[in-house]
Amino acid sequence: MTDLSLLILSEQPDDGPAIERLYERTFGPGRFARTAYRLREVMEHRREYSFTARIGTLLVGSVRLTPILIGETPALLLGPLTIEPPFRSRGIGRALIEASLKAAREGGVKLVLLVGDEPYYGRMGFKKVPPKRVELPGPVDRDRVLIAELVPGAFESVEGPVRPDWSGAS
Repeated sequence: MTDLSLLILSEQPDDGPAIERLYERTFGPGRFARTAYRLREVMEHRREYSFTARIGTLLVGSVRLTPILIGETPALLLGPLTIEPPFRSRGIGRALIEASLKAAREGGVKLVLLVGDEPYYGRMGFKKVPPKRVELPGPVDRDRVLIAELVPGAFESVEGPVRPDWSGAS
């Protein structure tokens, strides 16, 4: 096999069907029951902060960010992040997250929330949300609720329920 370079690209409108097929393969039908999915299913993600990973013409990964409110504070919800299984543990997820956080920071976003593993996401600046500061709809393991401050101190006085940001002004 020849060595093909990884390309991290802004998500394009015609990427949607391939990304959905990737979700089906990597998450299966159980994805619809997840708390974070409940927020994403009613909101369009922000394409300017969402990226795909390709090796040659093959789509091997995707990350999306969706506008939310934490209390009254605009933020983005990161996810889903997914990588084709044969391409995992090669830095593709990290490259996707770094691209999305950079774009969000440049777009004036101050906070990004996610539900995930701190040992993985902590390397990219995510920290556990203190108990009872953030309320997500549905069941969620509170130890997996993480926040990244894209502006230092942006999370200091933020608390409350997480819900879709219909204004999209994250």
